[in-house]
Amino acid sequence: MGGVHATARIEARADARGGTSLPVLESDGPLALRRTRGTGAEARVLLVGAMSGPLGGDRFAVRADVGDGARLRVGSAAATIALPGQTKDDARYDVCLRVADGGELHWLPEPLISVRGSDLTVVTRVELGAGARLVWREEQVLGRAGEESGRLTGRLVVRIAGRVVLDQELACGPGAPAGWDGPAVLGGHRAVGQLVIARPEFAQRPVEPAILGEHACVMPLAGPAALVTAVAPDGLRLRRVLDEALAQLPIR
Repeated sequence: MGGVHATARIEARADARGGTSLPVLESDGPLALRRTRGTGAEARVLLVGAMSGPLGGDRFAVRADVGDGARLRVGSAAATIALPGQTKDDARYDVCLRVADGGELHWLPEPLISVRGSDLTVVTRVELGAGARLVWREEQVLGRAGEESGRLTGRLVVRIAGRVVLDQELACGPGAPAGWDGPAVLGGHRAVGQLVIARPEFAQRPVEPAILGEHACVMPLAGPAALVTAVAPDGLRLRRVLDEALAQLPIR
């Protein structure tokens, strides 16, 4: 099988001065990690795409491990664009996030854009300690302006203290199961996103299920966490919806 294989690794640990150190910040191939200026106890890292992709046949992976007392914010310098490759092989992007008790992670990358002719599977696995804190955002845009989508499959699994609180999969585009664009799923929209927010205090005061605007909703998960899902006509309006939803939730 052709394609590029690349892995990026981040480890965040509390230091003796009340801040967060990054003893591991490693990347190769088209994935590059850059530490940026943090605030307070929080360390910040940007994921920079050094090449186009993922292309067909590529295998990318990002792993982040946040220890007790550490605070980490991860973003990306630009949108990730899934492109067709020289072969008909699909591409795969694996994300593995671990946050220990007392750790905090804000995972806030820019959108993923599925270009016509591409075929990408994204699998995200999140392992949280019972006292971990998380803000995780995902935004997917089906096609560039005026373009049909490629095939995009996303799976998200979240565990808290070893217990699965969320396991879901959505496939869109050519070859996806029938109905993905119907009123029960995207309803004709071309951007879909979600937030997962975990807070230990949600165990005593769960988030109330609610409709947030016209095309977003929030619901509690079977653990100290909540899920926001949203659809929109394009990526700009999707970001606005998710930002407004995040501002309404009691996470500060």
